[in-house]
Amino acid sequence: MSKKRYSSSKIIEMLTEIFERFPGIGKKTANRFAYHLIQKDVKTMEKFIEIFELIKDNIKECSLCHNISETNPCHICSDKHRDGSIICVVETIKDINSIERSGKFRGRFHVLKGVISPIMGIHPKDLTIADLTARVKKNPEIKEIIIATSPTTEGEVTANYIKKVFSGSEIKLTRIAYGVPVGSELENIDEVTLFKAFEGRKEF
Repeated sequence: MSKKRYSSSKIIEMLTEIFERFPGIGKKTANRFAYHLIQKDVKTMEKFIEIFELIKDNIKECSLCHNISETNPCHICSDKHRDGSIICVVETIKDINSIERSGKFRGRFHVLKGVISPIMGIHPKDLTIADLTARVKKNPEIKEIIIATSPTTEGEVTANYIKKVFSGSEIKLTRIAYGVPVGSELENIDEVTLFKAFEGRKEF
């Protein structure tokens, strides 16, 4: 079977479309990335291919918390030294990295994969909230859920929705305190502020 052939312009167009999917990347920047990539030497190109193969073959989504790791369950969910009675709910995988750098939190996580935003067409069913409720039902050791969504409008809507879902249950709900301006993204908060935020969390 003969290999399908593409013109150079078609390849650039395909690359541009891929780069456009990245957050904050517009059409022009994506196009520059595409041209930059195809003009690299063979060794650089081979390195890209090697890395992408490693990602494809080794990176998995944790079936418990939806974190990304080389194992399933992930290294955090598998760590017996973590406190399984506390679950910290975050928007994205990047938020886990930010919280881990603070060194304060030693519980486990749950990644929502976004926030509720009707304007953007993102509803509760599009997030992993149902998985969170199922996880809590299956694990009676879970006593507290810390809601660590960003202090944006969407983050607050999501936090309040989760609060409503668990209203009437025996699960303790807390919301981390923020010493940063409303509207900031959690991933941009420094480690000291995050440390204080976890120390000052309040019942939600």
